[in-house]
Amino acid sequence: MLVDTHTHIHEGFDRDGTPEEVFAHAHENGVEKIITIGTSPEDSEKARQFAEEWAKKGEKIYWTWGYHPNMYEEKFRETLTNDLNMALKALESPQNVGIGEIGLDYHFDGFDRERQRELLLELLQIAQDQKKPVSFHIREAFDDFWPIFDNFHLPTSVLHSYSDSKKNLKIALEKDLYIGVNGLATFADIVHAPLERIVLETDAPYLTPAPFRGKMNKPGYVRNIAEWASEYYKVSIAEVEKITTKNAESIYKI
Repeated sequence: MLVDTHTHIHEGFDRDGTPEEVFAHAHENGVEKIITIGTSPEDSEKARQFAEEWAKKGEKIYWTWGYHPNMYEEKFRETLTNDLNMALKALESPQNVGIGEIGLDYHFDGFDRERQRELLLELLQIAQDQKKPVSFHIREAFDDFWPIFDNFHLPTSVLHSYSDSKKNLKIALEKDLYIGVNGLATFADIVHAPLERIVLETDAPYLTPAPFRGKMNKPGYVRNIAEWASEYYKVSIAEVEKITTKNAESIYKI
């Protein structure tokens, strides 16, 4: 069994088939558990509704409440209290397994870094209070992230789609963070954590792995990432499945 620990399949299926087809493709490839990730208050509500609907139909699908660092609105400070109240209410959902994706993203110009840090502080306080694991989106911002992270006592959490330096990977592992490995690993030159410290993810519909570049990504392609991991770590696919599934289930309590 495989787990897709980070996808956005609740966003829509207009180019990727129906939900039934996406779930069927996942099952055909041994992907039995899926976590769909929120990126804004409104998007997180869609994730909640989608996960709860399909869980009632027998799917093992879960969701997280997130606020991507580049998704804040112009009236950020005026709406923040309401957004945080929404988060607290939504976390009561039986299918909710964490907070994310949240973090810092300094890659693009034009985004207020102070707002990003303020938002991250607020959401980490909720994660700490509610004892929820976090799916972190950190890009070109680790120097600011580590001091913030160190102020909180969080459950074991995940750095989603890690593609930074060996130095920051070493720090992450020392801080008991796990690393989300997705399609990037199949076509990009990035550093990797030990197999014992990774979880598998697709980030669907984005970051489609080789050999399906140019097509819409979907949870079933976790199988291809597992095949890559089998070759990279020189172990059987069964071993990759065993370790990464155990990690995912332990972190997210699924």
